[in-house]
Order: sequence, then C-alpha cells, then structure tokens
Amino acid sequence: MNRVYVSMQDEMKQPEWFDLITDFEQKVLEKLNYDGEEISILFCNDAFIQELNKNYRQIDNPTDILSFENGEEYTDEEGKKWVSAGDIIISIDTLKKNSEYFEVSENEELKRLLIHGTLHLNGMDHGEEHIEKNSSPSDPMLKLQEEILASFNDIILVRE
Repeated sequence: MNRVYVSMQDEMKQPEWFDLITDFEQKVLEKLNYDGEEISILFCNDAFIQELNKNYRQIDNPTDILSFENGEEYTDEEGKKWVSAGDIIISIDTLKKNSEYFEVSENEELKRLLIHGTLHLNGMDHGEEHIEKNSSPSDPMLKLQEEILASFNDIILVRE
C-alpha cells in the first residue's frame, strides 16, 4: 500500500483528468514493487515551476517536471513503516508544449512525466541524457521509464 496526494497550484482550475492521477500513480508504484511510500504531486503553471527551478537549480526557465526526493522514514500509529519519498511538481503548460514538440498525445506525456518523477524520487538519475525526439534512450533510468510507459498504453488519463 502507498499513499499519493495530488493537488493543484492555488487558483488553477483542475483539469478533467485530475481525479485519475492518484489511481495511475498507485499503479506505477505497484509496477515498481514499491510499498509504504508517500508521494505528493503538484500540478502548476510555467511561472510557478520557473520560480522553483530558479530557486533550487539556479535555472531561470520553466521546466516540465521537478522532483524533490525526501527519503525520510517513519512508523505510523498502527506500526506500518512509511517512506516519505518526496514531491513531484509538473507544469501543465510545459506538458502541453512537450506533447506538441515530441508529437505524442498529452495522455502519453502526462504518464511519462509521472513515471519519470517517481523514478527520481526513488534514487534513479539519468545524468545529462534526456528523451530526444525520434530517438531511443540509452540511459538505464530512461529505458525503464519507457518500458513502464509502454505497459500502461491502455490507460487513458487525458481524453483528446
């Protein structure tokens, strides 16, 4: 069992797919055999994520996703051990731009970003390599990301 908390930046309207995120993220965690993890996911706009990117990475540009790994462990009142894996922040604005650039559906890109963030929260990194248009990744994390994504082809979060 895992805990997933999903929220929106204040004053932003929830997309129609918002209520489907928790269930999808639970499936990702289950696929990776993670148990006892708490993850928070925040959807925001480019201005919000740009400010975070500037403050935490000294990059004054928006980005598609930021992951803030925590890793703190605790035991709840029932004796179950939990890991506060961390926070995933996704810009809906850049998600749409990525979808157009990579010529994929917003549905595919949203799932890709959620999987990507989850892998980062669990200690994986892809160094300087990123997914490139019309090419297959060579980095182990990005390969795993694409394998997991392919296993969820039948899941529709964003209807287009």
